[in-house]
Amino acid sequence: MAWVIEELQKLSEIKPEAIERILEDVKNRSPDIFKSLVISAYLDEKISMGKAAEMLGITRIELQKEFNEKGIPVRVISKEDVIAEVEAMRAWK
Repeated sequence: MAWVIEELQKLSEIKPEAIERILEDVKNRSPDIFKSLVISAYLDEKISMGKAAEMLGITRIELQKEFNEKGIPVRVISKEDVIAEVEAMRAWK
């Protein structure tokens, strides 16, 4: 199975739009798996909470509340979180 990950990595470098389509497909067909990917990326500090919330289609505050309820560690808000939150709010308009 590791080969699939390696090939997806290569594909992301050659055709990043293909990876975006794959992620959109995962989001639509398997929202629980997509959510797990997003939360994992957040926990690995690859994305901010604001970006995670944006990807999940909820507000940062809603995601933080969910994390608190599930015992998922919440990082202190960073500059990137603030920027991502502002961008997400602009997208909701």
